[in-house]
Amino acid sequence: MGKSGMVNSITIRIWFKAVLLFACALNAFGDDQNPPNVVLIFVDDLGYCASGLYGCDAPTPNIQQLADEGARFTDGYVTSPVCSPSRAGLLTGRSQQRFGHDYLPEGEPDGNGGLPADEITLADAMKKAGYVTGSVGKWHLGHNDEFHPLNRGFDEFFGLLGAASSYADHAREDLVVRTLWGIDLPLLSYSPNDLTLWGAAKAFFFEPGAPLLIRGTDQVEEDSYLTDAFSREAVDFINRHRDKPFFLYLPYTAVHHPLQAPREYYDQFSDIEDEQIRILTAMTASLDDGVGSVLNALQVNGLEDNTLVFFISDNGAGADGVSNAPLRLGKHSLFEGGNRVPFVVKWPGNIPAGLTYRHPVSTLDVFPTSLAAAGAGLAKELTEEREGVDLLPYLTESEGTPPHESLFWRQGPNWAVRSGHWKLTFAADRYWLYDLSKDVGEKNNLAGSQPEKIRQLTEQYREWNSHNTDPAWPAFSSKTMSELSVDDVAIEWVF
Repeated sequence: MGKSGMVNSITIRIWFKAVLLFACALNAFGDDQNPPNVVLIFVDDLGYCASGLYGCDAPTPNIQQLADEGARFTDGYVTSPVCSPSRAGLLTGRSQQRFGHDYLPEGEPDGNGGLPADEITLADAMKKAGYVTGSVGKWHLGHNDEFHPLNRGFDEFFGLLGAASSYADHAREDLVVRTLWGIDLPLLSYSPNDLTLWGAAKAFFFEPGAPLLIRGTDQVEEDSYLTDAFSREAVDFINRHRDKPFFLYLPYTAVHHPLQAPREYYDQFSDIEDEQIRILTAMTASLDDGVGSVLNALQVNGLEDNTLVFFISDNGAGADGVSNAPLRLGKHSLFEGGNRVPFVVKWPGNIPAGLTYRHPVSTLDVFPTSLAAAGAGLAKELTEEREGVDLLPYLTESEGTPPHESLFWRQGPNWAVRSGHWKLTFAADRYWLYDLSKDVGEKNNLAGSQPEKIRQLTEQYREWNSHNTDPAWPAFSSKTMSELSVDDVAIEWVF
C-alpha cells in the first residue's frame, strides 16, 4: 500500500471512530432526546426543620415528594451562612473567598460590589454547552450593569437585583403582614434605581404598592404575590423551552423577611398561636405549592425523567423563632444551623429514588454535577478552578467514599472547618470543637481535651485560606444578639 493509501485508510478509521462516538453520545440520551435539563431551586432562609425533609412536621408535601423520588442529603452545606456570598459560591463552583466576595455587596461604599465580572458562572458554562438559560427570582450579586444576570450567562431574567422585596402591595386585603407598633417590618429592599436607605425606606414605609421587579432590563410592576409570580414565570420558561435543553435558576425570595402571606394560606394554620410562626408557616406552604407547580410543569411536558432538579436553601433560618433543630444557631453563624441546609437532588434513572445520603456535600458540587449531567466539559484550567465534585458517581449508594475530605468557611475573623465527623469553629478568639457523629447539636465542646485535633484542623484551614484573597469590600453589618451567642459567649457574626 502506498503512502497516500495509508493516509486515506487512517483518515477513514478516524472518521469512523468519530461517527461511532457521536452515535454513542446520541444513544446515551435516546434517539430524539435532548441532554438533560437542569432546574436549580434555591430558596431563602428555609430552616433545617422548616420542611418535612428531616422528620419535622411541616406543610411541604411537594418538597418531600421531590426527596422521595430522589436523594435527600442530611449533611448538605452552603459556602456561607448569608445569602449573597452563598449565591456567589453556588454559581461559580468556587469558594467565594477566592475572589473576595465575603460579604453582602451593600457593604461596598461606592455601590460597586458584586460577583466579579471575570468569574465564570454556571449559566455561562451551560449556555456554552448549548443550553437556554433563565433566572427567575432573587439575584443579590450586584446591581451594576456588569453584574446583571443577562451579562452573567443568562438569556432571560425576571426578578429583583437586591436582597429582598415586599411580597405584594401592603394595602391588599388578602395579605397578612407581621407588624410592630402598627408598622410593617420587612427588611429594606433596594430599588434598582435608588440604592440609598432613604429610597428603600420610602418604598417600604411611605409608598406601599406592588413590588417593582425587572424583566430583562425593564422595570415592571408585579400584581401577584411574589412567590406565585416566580412560580408562574418558571412554569412559563419550561413551557416555552420544552423542546430544547434548558438551565433554569429559580432563587425564590421565600421565606426571607418581610413576613407577608396570602390569607388563603394563613387561614390554614389557625392552630398556630405565635403570629410570626404562623405567617412563616403560611409562606412555606405557598413556597411548597410553587415548587409543586414547577415539578408538575416538567411532568406535563414529558420532561420529568430528563431533568436534573436541585432544591437547596441559601442558609439556615434566622433567629426569629424558626427551628433549625437539631442543629445549633442559624443564619449568620458558622455553627451547623447556619451552613447545613435542606438539600435535595432528583434525576430519575440516574439517582436512586428515596436515597438518604449522609456524607457531607456542598453547593460547590452543583456546578460540576450539572456540567457532568449535561455532558459538557470545561477547559482543563477552568476545571481545576472548580472546588466541587460531580456527585453522580457517589449517589449509587448511601455509603462509600465521601465526596469531600474537608469543607471550609471564612467569615471575617471567624472561620470553621469540617473534616470527617469533626467540626472546628473559631470565633470570639476561642475554639469550639465537636464530634458531629455523636453531637450534631454542637452542645459538648471538646476543645479543652483535644489539642492535637485542634492543631490538625487549624493547619488544614490555614492551608485552604492561604489560597484566598482579602475581602473585596467591607462588611455590611454584624450581629451580636444573645440568640447568636454560644455558651454565653457573645460573638460578632459579620456579613
